[in-house]
Amino acid sequence: MRLFSMYGWVRSRHIASERRQNFMNKPWAAGVVLLGCVLVAMLLANLPFTAEYYHHFLETELSVHIASENGLINWIFPEGMTVEKLINDGLMVIFFFTVGLEIKREIVCGELSSVRKAMLPVLAAAGGMVAPALIFMAFNHGTAAANGWGIPTATDIAFAIGILSILGDRVPVSLKVFLTALAIADDLGAILVIALFYGGSIKLGLLAIAFAILAVVYFMKRMGEKRMIFYLVPAVVVWGLFYYSGIHSTISGVVMAMFIPMEPRFSRTYFERKSRALLNGLEKSAAAGGEEAFPDETQRYMLRRMSNIAAGSVGMSYRLEHALSPYVSFLIMPIFALANAGVHIPSAEYFDIFQTAPEFGAVGMGVFFGLLLGKPVGIFCASRLAVWLKLGEMPSKATWMMLFAVACLGGIGFTMSIFVDSLAFTDPDIIARGKIAILMGSAAAAILGFILINIEAKREHITK
Repeated sequence: MRLFSMYGWVRSRHIASERRQNFMNKPWAAGVVLLGCVLVAMLLANLPFTAEYYHHFLETELSVHIASENGLINWIFPEGMTVEKLINDGLMVIFFFTVGLEIKREIVCGELSSVRKAMLPVLAAAGGMVAPALIFMAFNHGTAAANGWGIPTATDIAFAIGILSILGDRVPVSLKVFLTALAIADDLGAILVIALFYGGSIKLGLLAIAFAILAVVYFMKRMGEKRMIFYLVPAVVVWGLFYYSGIHSTISGVVMAMFIPMEPRFSRTYFERKSRALLNGLEKSAAAGGEEAFPDETQRYMLRRMSNIAAGSVGMSYRLEHALSPYVSFLIMPIFALANAGVHIPSAEYFDIFQTAPEFGAVGMGVFFGLLLGKPVGIFCASRLAVWLKLGEMPSKATWMMLFAVACLGGIGFTMSIFVDSLAFTDPDIIARGKIAILMGSAAAAILGFILINIEAKREHITK
C-alpha cells in the first residue's frame, strides 16, 4: 500500500512539473505572471497592514561595513546598497545581459542580420522613440519633469508578444516578426538612452579599468577561448566597476553580452567522431554488463562526456540565453515588478494624469500620451516613410491599418519605462506619478491595439 502511495506521489509531482513546463512555454505566460506581480505590488503598497512593511523591506540596507577601532579601515561595500537597489542594479543586470544576448543573436543571424532585413524595424523603432519623447517634452519642457523624456520611449516585449499570441492567426506572421524585431531594436535604443543620459558623474579612472578588463576579454575571445568561467568572472568585476564609475551598472550586462562567443567550442566533425566513439563504447559496456547494471561507473563517465561534448558543440551565447531566459521571464522580471510597481497612492488625485503643477509639471500627460499616441504614430510614420523611400519592405500579407494596430502594442512600455522612471527622477512624488501614468498608458495602448487588430481582422475577413 505504501509503495502505491509513493508511486502516486511521484506521478503527481511529475504531472505538476509537466504542467509548469507547458505553462512556461506559452508565449503569453511571462506577461500574465508580470501582470499578476503588478497587481500584488499595488496591493502590498496600499493595504494598511502591508504598506509600511513593504516599503521598509525595500529600503533595508544590505551593505557590509568593515571598520577598525583606530579608524584606519573604514570600508562599505557595496556602498548604498538596499534591497531595491540590489534588484534594480544587481538582478536587472542579468535581464540586460539576456537582452544583450538576444540583440547580438538577431544582429548576427536573425531579423537584424542584414541591412535589408533590419532597416524597417530599426527605423520604426527609431520613430517609436522620437515621437513619444517629443510629445513628453511638449507637455514638460522647462519643468522639473523634463528629464523624464526617455520614459515613454520603450516597449515591453513580454506584454506585446503575449497579446499577439492571444490574438493568434488574426495577425499575419510577418507582423509578429516585425514587432519582435522592432522590440529588440527598441531595447537597444533604450539601453543607449540609459547609458548616455541617465548615468551619474563619471569616474574616468574606474571606467578605464573596466575597459582594460574588457580589452583582455576581447583578446581572449580572439584567441579562441570558449570556457565560460573566463567570461563570467570578468563580468562580475566589470559590474562592480560600472556600479562605482557613474555609468549605470546594468549597462555592464549588455556590454559583456557582446563579448560572449557565439561559435561552439567543438566542431561538427569533432562532435560526430567523439559521440560515435562514446556511443559504441557505451553499447559494448552495456552488452557486457547486462541491462540491470546500466549505468555503471564506466557508463556514467561516458554519458557525462557525451553531455559535455554536446553542450560544447553549441555556442556559449546560445546556451546562456537558453538557460537564463526562463529565470529572467519568470523570476527576475516578476521580482522587478514587485519592487517597482508598488506605488503608494495617498489619494485619488494620483490617478488624475491630466493634472499639472509647478513642482512636477505634466509628467502624467507626457507619459500617457507618449505611450498611447507617440509610440504607434512614430512607428507607423517611420515605417511608411521607410517603405516609400524603398529603404524597407512592407511585411507580407499585412495592411497599413493592421500595421498601425500592431504598432499600438508598442505603447506597452512597462519594464523599461518603469526602470527609466526610477533613473530620471529623485522626487518620490514624481516617480510615483510617472509609474501610474506608465501603468495607465500601457493598459490603454494594449486595449487599443487589441480592439483595432480585431476590427481590422474582421474587415479583412469580410473583404476576402
